[in-house]
Amino acid sequence: MDAWERREKILEVLNNSNKPIKGTQLSEKFGVSRQVIVQDIALLRARGENILATPQGYMVPKLYEEDKLVKKIVCKHKGYDEIEDELKTIVDMGGKALDVIVDHPVYGEIKSPLEIGSRMDLKEFINNLIETNAEPLSSLTEGIHIHTIEVKDEKSFEKIKKLLREKGYLIDGE
Repeated sequence: MDAWERREKILEVLNNSNKPIKGTQLSEKFGVSRQVIVQDIALLRARGENILATPQGYMVPKLYEEDKLVKKIVCKHKGYDEIEDELKTIVDMGGKALDVIVDHPVYGEIKSPLEIGSRMDLKEFINNLIETNAEPLSSLTEGIHIHTIEVKDEKSFEKIKKLLREKGYLIDGE
C-alpha cells in the first residue's frame, strides 16, 4: 500500500468510527510508525479534511445529535482536582464536555476538543495531564475558561449549572 492509499484508508477508518482512535492504534493497523501517522494526519488536514486531535485520539467530528442541546458555560477554577471535579459534575449529570475555550490576551480564542462524556474519558484525560506534566489551557487565563457541553435537554443543563454554581466554578450573570 502506498502513502496516498494509506491516507485514504486512515480517513475511511476515522469517518466510520464513533469514537476517537489513538495514533498508536492506527500505526499498528497500517504497519507504520506513529510518526508516519502524525504526518499522514497533518497532510490530510492540509488538504482540508476535518480531523481533530483529542485527548482520546484522532476523530472526524460528527454533527451534534439532533435530539441534544449544545450550550456553553463559563467557569473558573485552578488545579487538577478542581478540573476533575468540574468535569465529573458535567458527565455525572448526563452532559458531555465537547471542548474547552480560553480567550488569550495575545492569541485570542484558543479552543481544544475534549469529547469527555464518561468517567473513563475523564480519568484518561486527567492521567494524561498529570503524566505529561501539561498545563491546562485555563492556566493561560487565570483559570477562566468556557466549555461547550452537550446535554439531552434544558432541565439537565440547568442541573449542571446549579451544581457548578454551588461548587463555585460557574461564572454567570445570574
